[in-house]
Amino acid sequence: MTVLRVTDLCKSYGGVQAVCNVSFSLDAGEILALIGPNGAGKTTCFNMLNGQIAAGSGSAEFEGRSLIGLKPRQIWRLGVGRTFQITATFSSMSVRENVQTALLNFHGRLSSLATLAARLYVDEAESLLERVGIAAQAERPCAVLAYGDLKRVELAIALANRPRLLLMDEPTAGMAPTERVALMQLTAELARASNIAVLFTEHDMDVVFAHADRILVLNHGNLIAEGKPAEVRANREVQEVYLGSGSLFGAAHA
Repeated sequence: MTVLRVTDLCKSYGGVQAVCNVSFSLDAGEILALIGPNGAGKTTCFNMLNGQIAAGSGSAEFEGRSLIGLKPRQIWRLGVGRTFQITATFSSMSVRENVQTALLNFHGRLSSLATLAARLYVDEAESLLERVGIAAQAERPCAVLAYGDLKRVELAIALANRPRLLLMDEPTAGMAPTERVALMQLTAELARASNIAVLFTEHDMDVVFAHADRILVLNHGNLIAEGKPAEVRANREVQEVYLGSGSLFGAAHA
């Protein structure tokens, strides 16, 4: 089943065309990587889908409903989860409280945050923490967690609205190589077990080629390649695009 359908998405800034007629689809349970060199348009495309910036033209539909013109919180309520390149947790709150806060929002109970928060959705929060492998640290404040564990907390928060689509912006940024592999393996397992569609941007090509079912390649705002990892790796134009920043087989690209 197609979860996300993007058609001729465009965005320009003055005379600069940041994204030009980008079209693709994403199915339930599929993991799709969006890659390209610096300035390719990845972040612009990603942020249009999440409602952080307005699209210039084109369409983006989530389960048949247009995302264009909606605010990030409205898109989140539809069932679109999001993680960020830089973790966005409440450092003074415990791991469980961070997830509970997301659950309070999802269930429309944010007005209870100051009074009943500690007692609400405890079991649901702990279940999410168990799914991402961090239940043992539920009582610890986020301020003392290792960066890799913070990424797992953020993933649990992203799952709080029971997403059918998960947008992940540079999910392994700042992590050690072993942590990168573990986080993306966990994400892949959760996505396939719960039939969640995943779209992620990533600079680490080892992560991309190991975990993506399909890959989209942007360059100067244009979609220049789309296909399975082996097809994209063999694409001559993609190879030429990456020659300036390193081998496509390498571990990281700018």
